[in-house]
Amino acid sequence: MDEGDQALPAAGAESPRRVAAVPAQSAAPDAAAAADRVAGAGRPAGVGRPAGAGRAMGAIRAAGIKEVAAAAEVSLGTVSNVLNRPQLVSPRTRARVERAMEELGFVRNESARALRAGSSRILAYVMLDPSNPFFTDVATGIEEVAGAADLSVFLCNSGEDAAREARYLDLLLEQRVQGVLITPVDAANERLRTLPARGTPVVLVDRVAGAGEGCSVSVDDVLGGELAATHLLERGHERIAFVGGPDTLSQVRDRRDGALRALERAGLPPDRLTVLATGALTVAEGRGAAERLIGLPAARRPTAAFCANDLVALGLLQMCVGLGVAVPGDCAIVGYDDIDFAAAAAVPLTSVRQPRRLLGRTAAELLLDEANNPTHEHQAVQFTPELVARASTVG
Repeated sequence: MDEGDQALPAAGAESPRRVAAVPAQSAAPDAAAAADRVAGAGRPAGVGRPAGAGRAMGAIRAAGIKEVAAAAEVSLGTVSNVLNRPQLVSPRTRARVERAMEELGFVRNESARALRAGSSRILAYVMLDPSNPFFTDVATGIEEVAGAADLSVFLCNSGEDAAREARYLDLLLEQRVQGVLITPVDAANERLRTLPARGTPVVLVDRVAGAGEGCSVSVDDVLGGELAATHLLERGHERIAFVGGPDTLSQVRDRRDGALRALERAGLPPDRLTVLATGALTVAEGRGAAERLIGLPAARRPTAAFCANDLVALGLLQMCVGLGVAVPGDCAIVGYDDIDFAAAAAVPLTSVRQPRRLLGRTAAELLLDEANNPTHEHQAVQFTPELVARASTVG
């Protein structure tokens, strides 16, 4: 934590809560049958594919394992072992095969291997918005686990568009990725249940899965909202703005509900929370919300704002400073996520911290366990947020 930051953790912040363990359903597809269907598609029974069919005249054909075996003077089985079970091949023979591969320019056909195996060596993370550092930090945690398992990660941007998200999920199923991590636009999307039924495990990130619906990794956003609003109430603010949207995002609803819970505990009516909805969780939307906030009549203008994420808070802060509104003197501001830019703002931003990389790592570990462990049990892992107080509220 940077010098000057004041961490106000909730009870139990050091460890996540793991709940809702249920046995996973195994539904791996019949990969061999799938391969046979693809190989024989469009041909009558007993009719083979003509030599060279589908290859443009004059095109250079990539070397295959037959050519490698011939050049290295070994069997096809030995080449296969070098590719898949190198520990079974003597170092001298393995070096000869690898030298032949290099000389011939051999490139492994990973698509064919995935078709035979029933899955690829690829994980996918479908995120809401790659321009938000929160999601790229989560992705970094995922990559750390994937890299240690010798896997690659596809990053997909749904752009908070349910139709685009659905297209990605269909494509990832076709590509036989080993598993999908997703921060869904629509947690009720039926594809989130059909993918596991077809052998592709799914883990929800920054969402809570329903009972028996798979693994999830999240942060207690209701508690996070309560921490933010309680901090502002303790600083003497009794009229607070909640800035964020759209309301279709469960995080937005949960964080607002937490703020309302803090007001209730303080004995204040819910109308002391002024909701300024935004169309997205972006800096631009935060700037627009600041103009609306400043335009409210002075008698009912909030003296503090709790924003649904740091990007909105940074836009609000930027506009306030530009218009001569003192922060925190005229308007105290709290963000959410505690991205790196929060502490680096012109007025360092108070924010509710989420363990972003740990979210990604934990989600990836759950996904790999489900993909490889027949006795896997689904878990809903929930971390506890903490509030980090900086100059935007305590300056």
